[in-house]
Amino acid sequence: MEERIQKILSQWGVASRRQAEEMIRLGRVRCNGKVIELGQKADPQVDAITVDGKLLQLRSRPQPVYLLLNKPAGVISTRHDPQGRRTVMDLLSPELRVGQGIHPVGRLDADSTGALLLTNDGHLTLALTHPRHSITKTYQVWVEGHPPPAVLQQWRRGVILDNRKTRPARVSIVDQNHTHTCLEVILQEGRNRQIRRIAQQLGYPVHQLQRTAIGLIRLQPPPLPEGCYRPLQDFELRFLRDQTDRVRIQESSAIKE
Repeated sequence: MEERIQKILSQWGVASRRQAEEMIRLGRVRCNGKVIELGQKADPQVDAITVDGKLLQLRSRPQPVYLLLNKPAGVISTRHDPQGRRTVMDLLSPELRVGQGIHPVGRLDADSTGALLLTNDGHLTLALTHPRHSITKTYQVWVEGHPPPAVLQQWRRGVILDNRKTRPARVSIVDQNHTHTCLEVILQEGRNRQIRRIAQQLGYPVHQLQRTAIGLIRLQPPPLPEGCYRPLQDFELRFLRDQTDRVRIQESSAIKE
């Protein structure tokens, strides 16, 4: 069956959908010897698709991989870094780094730590990074100072970032000491450095930030040490697939409208 070639590349773990689109724009992908255009379709069982001259073969399709990583600070949430910095791929075992098409789903800032999903399932990646998705993400955030109830309520209602109001968030105090406050922040969106920018704007800069959960997928219990990863459990995979199905239904409804 014919499908868009960028979709084939992502489903086969060659790259994420966005990465596959960029590879096509750069002329790195050919079908039956000809450089393809974005949106072009092919049937991998009939057509010869190559990436950088390497043939995509049915028997070479990798098995799906779904991992939860506890990202340490200072590690970049990408497959490759032009500046040569350590990436999340460097934390994986050698057999997972090459030829599996594994990539991070979304990002965590270099200075942030915690839960990050990695997979070679391009369809799942697309669904989870789609603007319509609404998976909650939970963070433990240490901020400087002691924000009063009025400031926390302002955060909960939404704050203007880049001329657009953030979605309502759940924000509660978990702990305090003489100089800092630990907050639990639960979001349904993930703008660039959103928590850090809001905290700075409200006057209580972030001292330390850890993502502790993605939906019901949690770092503990049992504790997952920093720099370590584990395969997702069956109930976690069912949860992610439910989210994928929800995005597909929403897209279908939007098209009909």
